[in-house]
Amino acid sequence: GDVYKRQVIYNYNAKLARRKGAVIGVQVTLPYSLAKSANSNLIVGDNTSIQTNLIDLRAPVKIGNNVIIGSGVKIITCSHNIDSLDWEFKSYGIQIDDFSWIATNALILPSCRHIKFGSVVGAGSVCLQDTEKMDVVSGNPSIFFRKRKRIHENLIVESLLGNDLLQYIK
Repeated sequence: GDVYKRQVIYNYNAKLARRKGAVIGVQVTLPYSLAKSANSNLIVGDNTSIQTNLIDLRAPVKIGNNVIIGSGVKIITCSHNIDSLDWEFKSYGIQIDDFSWIATNALILPSCRHIKFGSVVGAGSVCLQDTEKMDVVSGNPSIFFRKRKRIHENLIVESLLGNDLLQYIK
């Protein structure tokens, strides 16, 4: 009952995002509110779980495979030139590589443009700059904490939220 209901909802949300112009892979979990505001700037790979709608889609947001983005995460992709007389708008975008995890309530600012393969951004962190492959960063501002020893390759990401019913049946 409940698992089936979630599966139907997540599939509907992915289809809605695609209709809005987004590119959404298979077994992707995303909230209705994000799907509703999606556009062609949103590209999401396979087996990815997004639990926030606070993603600025005025610039390209490319999210890889097996990525986990926690609840309350805010990703800002645009800003203004603070030295400009005209308050000139600046658009950057971001790439989040495979097997990255952005934990609950992290804030990703426009100066961060690339979260590299396997990186972890700790809960509540304010990320101002790019990460390197397998970095664990945390704090405000986020700083390098340590290297991650391995990725979550055995985790079926969609099973976290009961979005794997069809996989389970197979």
